[in-house]
Amino acid sequence: MPLSHPRRSALSEQVIAALRAQIASGEWPVGSRIPTEPELVEQLGVARNTVREAVRALAHNGLLDIRQGSGTYVVAASELAGVMQRRFAGTDPLHVAEMRAALESSAARLAAERRTERELRQLDALLTRRERAWESGDTEAFVTADASLHMAVVAAAHNEVMTAVYADLLEVLRSALREDMGGRLREERYLDHTGLVDAIRAGDAETAAAEAARYPFSCRPGSGMPPTPAAY
Repeated sequence: MPLSHPRRSALSEQVIAALRAQIASGEWPVGSRIPTEPELVEQLGVARNTVREAVRALAHNGLLDIRQGSGTYVVAASELAGVMQRRFAGTDPLHVAEMRAALESSAARLAAERRTERELRQLDALLTRRERAWESGDTEAFVTADASLHMAVVAAAHNEVMTAVYADLLEVLRSALREDMGGRLREERYLDHTGLVDAIRAGDAETAAAEAARYPFSCRPGSGMPPTPAAY
């Protein structure tokens, strides 16, 4: 539906809000290319310059990446997620893995105690999607499926702060996993997550926490930690 036409600055804010909502809702997921400028002009019923201004504003805020000759892509689900991604770019993968294990372990423990039947059905569906993505050999599809499953586990903890923090860190975790896999899926690095989902279903908080803590650790010489088999 075309937007109303108040004064220019307010209209620009409306367009920015509309584009942000498309991203936040998952209509335009991270990694996807958004509609072209002419398509957005037609959809929103505003001038090309207004659309261009809104896209540039969201690119400046870290949600979009304008790639000349290719299009504009979603790189973060929120402004804070974009900040997180830039802040932790180049961070030691071991530190990311340790943070992820700590956060997801706590979330899985709570999920085992608080999950609903609807959330269990969602976890089953996402687990199947993750397994099929692995079998397809498509690295990006697997990264997306894996992230979706873990996000659902955290959401099932029913802790608003934990869910928001994890969502803002999600692209950091996706990037770390993508980099650690080196562009291809290797059978020896696969970790079945059936035990995690089963423990949440059974209400076994301790097992759920232990399963969620099993993540890839890129141990480097001098880290003081023994090498841990990579697991996805």
